[in-house]
Amino acid sequence: MKQATQIKTKVRFVTAASLFDGHDVSINIMRRLLQAHGAEVIHLGHNRSAEEIVNAAIEEDAQGIAVSSYQGGHMEFFKYMHDLLREKGAGHIKIFGGGGGVIVPEEIAELHAYGINRIFSPHDGRELGLDGMINLMLAECNFSTAAHLNGELTNFDTSHKGSVARLISLAELNGDAPTEEHDKLTQEIRQRKSQRKTLAPVIGITGTGGSGKSSLTDELLRRYLLDFDNQTVAVLSIDPTRKRTGGALLGDRIRMNSLNNDRVFMRSLATRESHSEISDALDEAIEICQAAGYDLILVETSGIGQGDDEITKFADVSLYVMTPEFGAPTQLEKIEMLDFADMVALNKFERRGSKDALRDIRKQVWRNKGAPANDQPTDMPVYPTIAAQFNDLGVNKLYQDLLVRLSEASGRKLETRYFTQVAGPEGPEQLTVVPGKRIRYLSEVSDSVRGYHKWIAEQRVIAGKLGATYSVLQDLGDKATKPFEKIADKHEDAAIAKLRKRYNQLLLELDPACIRELQAWPELQKSYTAEENVYEVRGREIHVANYTKTLSGTQLPKVALPKYRDWGDVLVWLLEENVPGRFPYTAGVYPYKRSGEDPTRMFAGEGPATRTNARFHLVSEGQPAARLSTAFDSVTLYGEDPHERPDIYGKVGESGVAIFTVEEIEILYAGFDLCAPTTSVSMTINGPAPIILAFFFNAATRQQARKFLMEKGKLKPD
Repeated sequence: MKQATQIKTKVRFVTAASLFDGHDVSINIMRRLLQAHGAEVIHLGHNRSAEEIVNAAIEEDAQGIAVSSYQGGHMEFFKYMHDLLREKGAGHIKIFGGGGGVIVPEEIAELHAYGINRIFSPHDGRELGLDGMINLMLAECNFSTAAHLNGELTNFDTSHKGSVARLISLAELNGDAPTEEHDKLTQEIRQRKSQRKTLAPVIGITGTGGSGKSSLTDELLRRYLLDFDNQTVAVLSIDPTRKRTGGALLGDRIRMNSLNNDRVFMRSLATRESHSEISDALDEAIEICQAAGYDLILVETSGIGQGDDEITKFADVSLYVMTPEFGAPTQLEKIEMLDFADMVALNKFERRGSKDALRDIRKQVWRNKGAPANDQPTDMPVYPTIAAQFNDLGVNKLYQDLLVRLSEASGRKLETRYFTQVAGPEGPEQLTVVPGKRIRYLSEVSDSVRGYHKWIAEQRVIAGKLGATYSVLQDLGDKATKPFEKIADKHEDAAIAKLRKRYNQLLLELDPACIRELQAWPELQKSYTAEENVYEVRGREIHVANYTKTLSGTQLPKVALPKYRDWGDVLVWLLEENVPGRFPYTAGVYPYKRSGEDPTRMFAGEGPATRTNARFHLVSEGQPAARLSTAFDSVTLYGEDPHERPDIYGKVGESGVAIFTVEEIEILYAGFDLCAPTTSVSMTINGPAPIILAFFFNAATRQQARKFLMEKGKLKPD
């Protein structure tokens, strides 16, 4: 292992997988290693545009960006990201990337020459190892972004997010820069803050880890931005620092869908040495955002315990977010925030037991407030919400009442324009594809499969004993006993009589369905060992030869049956494998494969529809059937439109064919009769599958309509 890099300052990285790229395994490994080496990582997840990554890096005041790109278009993507950083005055931010063998050495050299700090290759992985690669990245980013900030206050407002970000970094470091400079800047910030006619109110959002704080914050932010189109918002999100490594995963951005807006600034803070759910720099960070002129500040803390309430010291309005899984009702008496929070959100209200939890929480808040006679528990500021549900009526109710409290705190009248429909006291209804009662349906499927195999194992033992008993009776000369038929227990030979009784008992224990399978086994063997097999499809007899003659003259069976003699083994094979065309269909739903054509998959997908069409005609040339298999590019896979923007343009037609219209689907399959039995089309597609399938149906319909009109002489060929 390479010697670890000694980090002099807190290094911050923004990590992501590139646009239209779902291959995020590698970048997840790299960001975990960065965290383990003491870095603070702002992880954006997969499918992130160059501008999203650059904006996040500027707002987070990161020293480095790490991006994985496995889907092509990397040349345009990395160069565009480099250009955006310089265009936005953030050329100091280092860019690192990788893409396995997708990015070839010549391309790596070109990207390095362009200004990308390092593109790692498989060779680097072998040469440096993972720790060596991480050390190299940390060494290049081991500098303070807040070292010299004399000119930051010149452009210090909501339109200069980089300046706001660097001032917050100084507040976090509070020692990396000279003390005099820090004190001077703090005084200037407070002076500018005092000159503001109104200061942004602060909403403090806290709660247990996993309660959905980020999702709820995003939903409130989205509503506020839509209602007030001239307001700016700062979001300060806090996540815990790992004590052992000093690293931190600042992952709240991945939950935020409303950040891609010029009116929003977001900064992630690590708790570092604060030993609480907030950062020591939070007070200064709030002052900086207020001095910059933001109209609203949202503060989201890291997950808290029962006795934590620090956010109430900083917030004008505090919101406590919890879920129904708090344990016994007595646990509610221990939660400090139920005493001090202005509002309580019972999130994930779709879960079982939520209505009981809502009743208990309302009663506890009511008791905490002294059980006022004029109020009922249902009047308490406890709001059932489902933040993961679009336009949730429970969130609407919470948002409406939040605006009332903000109006009181800021002196401005704030009313919603669009979110007037709200849930009643009983809470919102969940709109879901899978009903709540069937939430375990996948577990039920797996339980059913496990139960089936357990049943097979039990039946196997019974069938094995039954077969063994039958064999012994045959050896003793009992010719009257027939396979799977009950027989009289009485016999002049006491041993045979006893065996007959046991045989009848086992026959009763064996499932009738298993008996039918075993009874049909000899006939099944005959049908597959004869020269020809005959079966029916829709009343029509199908004759198929059972053997294929090899080059050496050997008669090779198309379907090879096992040579089991034990009834238990035969039963297991019939129930778990069986022949093709019979349950459980492990060898397919058809008894035989087509004999008129070889099994082929004519796979193609590159560039525009015309090029892939030419490829389809090439691979199907001279073949009796066209079995077309289509690969789409990543832009199509994500259901997006093409664009000249470099990070999109570079992906068009890479790793698949670019299809965006019905007309392009027509071009793609031109020259193939889409309704002919000898033509089949498979399409590898993700979310836009219904749209692409609709394209295909329209293309096939148009093709047949043109064919009909030409046959009738009403349309001339092109």
